[in-house]
Amino acid sequence: MIARLKKYADEFKTFAIKGNVIDMAVGIIIGAAFGKIVDSMVKDIIMPPMGWLMGKVDFTNLYLTLPNSDGEIVKYASLDAAKAAGAVTINYGLFINTLISFIFVAFAVFLLIKFINKLRATVETKKEEIVEATTKNCPKCCSEININATKCPFCTTDL
Repeated sequence: MIARLKKYADEFKTFAIKGNVIDMAVGIIIGAAFGKIVDSMVKDIIMPPMGWLMGKVDFTNLYLTLPNSDGEIVKYASLDAAKAAGAVTINYGLFINTLISFIFVAFAVFLLIKFINKLRATVETKKEEIVEATTKNCPKCCSEININATKCPFCTTDL
């Protein structure tokens, strides 16, 4: 039993130390920080002018109050006031903010992936160029031969 636990512990240590796990952890941490930046950008920079253009609407205060236990719908000055009073609300303004944040994050991830794919394509092209640089064409018969060859193996021309 102890030998089996030691084996699992060793396997887990090997798994956790591998670069992929550490890279993934770093990616998650950076992703969470990036999400906070985008969330702040939407709440603090994009939504205020958007609300102003739509007639000074504050999206965070767009909500519906559900009837209380007596069946009455009580009006509150703000979402914070409704929450403080213990009212049950449907916060569709906060949902709109979250939806816009998601769209920005998705678009940013799309651009990042597109950039990474472009870099990969560039690296692959350079690798192909290196492979092509190991051969040359014979000036007489145009056959592809090793770059170090001094005589064409096809037409026997001295190079």
